[in-house]
Amino acid sequence: MKNYRVLLLLFVSCFIMSCKQVKQTDLLKNQITNELNPDWVSKVGAKYFSVSDNVYYVNDFGAVNDGVTLNTTAIQKTIDECSKKGGGTVTFKRGKYLSGSVFIKSNIKFLVPKGVKIKGSENIKDYKEIETRVAGIEMIWPAALINVDNQKNVTIEGDGVIDGQGKVFWDYYWDLRKNDYEPRGLRWIVDYDAKRPRTLLVSNSENIFVKELNIQRAGFWTVQVLYSKYVTVDGLVIRNNIGGHGPSTDGIDIDSSKWILVQNCDIDCNDDNFCLKAGRDWDGQRVNRSTEYVVIKDCIARKGAGLFTIGSETSGSIRHVYVSNIHGMGTKNGLNIKSATNRGGTVEDIIVENIKMDKVGTFMQVGMNWNPNYSYSKLPKEFNKDSIPAHWKKMLQKVEPAKGIPTFRNITLKNIDIKGADIAINVNGIENSIIENIVLNNVSIQAKTAGQVSYSANWILNDVKIISKDQSKVLVKNAEKVVFDEEVYSAE
Repeated sequence: MKNYRVLLLLFVSCFIMSCKQVKQTDLLKNQITNELNPDWVSKVGAKYFSVSDNVYYVNDFGAVNDGVTLNTTAIQKTIDECSKKGGGTVTFKRGKYLSGSVFIKSNIKFLVPKGVKIKGSENIKDYKEIETRVAGIEMIWPAALINVDNQKNVTIEGDGVIDGQGKVFWDYYWDLRKNDYEPRGLRWIVDYDAKRPRTLLVSNSENIFVKELNIQRAGFWTVQVLYSKYVTVDGLVIRNNIGGHGPSTDGIDIDSSKWILVQNCDIDCNDDNFCLKAGRDWDGQRVNRSTEYVVIKDCIARKGAGLFTIGSETSGSIRHVYVSNIHGMGTKNGLNIKSATNRGGTVEDIIVENIKMDKVGTFMQVGMNWNPNYSYSKLPKEFNKDSIPAHWKKMLQKVEPAKGIPTFRNITLKNIDIKGADIAINVNGIENSIIENIVLNNVSIQAKTAGQVSYSANWILNDVKIISKDQSKVLVKNAEKVVFDEEVYSAE
């Protein structure tokens, strides 16, 4: 009887596992045959709201449009007065306005009309230090040039220009990194110590529109949406490579936020064009806030590190993402999912479709050991661990090995047309974290070489063609149910 029960339990267990595998396989096959738009896609983004008809010109509160006078106080005074009267529109007469950090309040439209240029101050002291999160770590850091913090029902829009004047901050960063921090083994912390202003920050806020702006030369990230929900970023033109190539000048970063819509944007930057983040390492796991329900569509990605990037800050997890109709021109990577073995978090339920790219480094770049000199913190012996800054201590806080390994799964790519790539596919899990459940459907990649897949499982390929100049095939190793058939390849 005892043996009978053991056999019965074993049979039931195997049956359940078999059902799960069938269910997973059916799900992946459905992603080939069915429309991919999830039912939540139509629910993202800010909802329409109206503001008071009151209009407040910053010029009436002392702002000077000569491009030289610092107008931070005058602009903030205008915003505060508008808020006191129940909201309305804050705007500018034609001209150039130099400013440090300003903070938009609820029920206000901040209008930057054609003929107006807001110039970010080149003095870091003009950016108020606030509690925020930067590059995955909560710390005291300069506010952005324009901030929406703990507010509701805000619109920032206009055909004018917001110029971060970031080159002075780029130069400062490179000098600090190359001549001071790297020689002392501090590459991992220099990005946090070299305080540089973001251009626009939406933080802890709800129902926010950011529309039609022309933004250029960010000192650091251009637009960061942090700890917020129901935000629409629509019609931005971002040009960060004017007068140089600023380090870490991301285009749009969605950071531990939900129900976000990004559309009709055109980005030329020197790091990730469109990027999703959710905190890094011990501090990111402490906060434990995910990025979910994000739509990015109908955009252009020009120069930049990634047309669409997830990570490297994955600690709080990133899931339920739909990306469609992006044209990449000279972008380094197409889909770039990156993390490290002290990040943790899960990346899942990612759909990317209708992508065209001309000239690209690697189309599909996925890995779990990104940039070790930056990702893994180690305090040099000459430092006293009790006297270092608080954010250094956060970075050095160890993550339990079991919590440090990230998970990547359930990723679909459909209707992909790539020309002029260096590498078609470079997907590498690790031995104790297999990248699994990948669907490639109607994918055409012309590349110098095919690339590789390792530590991965359960790929479904349908109508996939890789045209490699060197006539190579995708090298598959340490993988299960990952088969690139002969018909996938063709010579140039």
